[in-house]
Amino acid sequence: MKKTALTAETQFAGINGIKIAYRTFGKGTPLLLYNRFRGVLDTWDPLFLDSLAEHNTIVIFDYPGIGESSGELPTDINLVAEIGVQLMDILGIKVFHVAGWSYGGLVAQTALFLHKESVQKVVLIGTNPVGNNEVPFDKLFFEHALKPVNDLEDEYVLFFEPLSEKSRAAAKASHERIAQRLDRNKIPATSEKFQRYFGGSAMSKEDKLNLRGQYKTLEIPVLVISGDHDISFAVENWFPLLRNAPSMQHIILNDSGHGPQHQWPQLVAGYMNLFFNNL
Repeated sequence: MKKTALTAETQFAGINGIKIAYRTFGKGTPLLLYNRFRGVLDTWDPLFLDSLAEHNTIVIFDYPGIGESSGELPTDINLVAEIGVQLMDILGIKVFHVAGWSYGGLVAQTALFLHKESVQKVVLIGTNPVGNNEVPFDKLFFEHALKPVNDLEDEYVLFFEPLSEKSRAAAKASHERIAQRLDRNKIPATSEKFQRYFGGSAMSKEDKLNLRGQYKTLEIPVLVISGDHDISFAVENWFPLLRNAPSMQHIILNDSGHGPQHQWPQLVAGYMNLFFNNL
């Protein structure tokens, strides 16, 4: 039987003495996905994943100490990036595409610059460039994202455009698709775990390795996909970089927020499949 996002079994890999939960399904070039703040295996929209899996072999995983993985989430974002790369190595995959959403977009950029020999192409969704960015997080993000449990009303604000009826309808549909498999008890809910994510984000902002500056000479293709009203990673923060990143393209979706791939799962997956396989 064909594996899908809703039927693929959870497997475990031993990495650095801890147990990493992962799933893999689909066909085509391997695609490693780095997840968002508080994201677990089942917080990805299954329609988005299945649309990607039509042309890519999907690998998703839980960060250390998150979801079904043991250990503790590193505050060193380099180590978080390495977990994904090591997982691909365990699976016997030496060359692959990478995608990351939100916090995972920061991790994906780190993996890109530390492993140029392995990464073919990169997609960054609802995130910002590494380094310092001028437009800060909107206070609404902190009011909703740090609640121990988020409901659909929070998701309207965090991932969609709450003033748009079309976006709200898409949010409800995505929420219902995700609910088919999601155990919300696995979603990180403590301040201690939140701070570990923030530690990695702060390290990315500090950018001691000057990864941001490396975009000037980067030859690996990068596709950025943003909503026009992202309250956490403002789309405007990409604009100063674009002229200095010759291998980068940027798609901005109107009437969308932080999770454009959940509002437009098949459209965004279509953009990504085209980018990965035909350009």
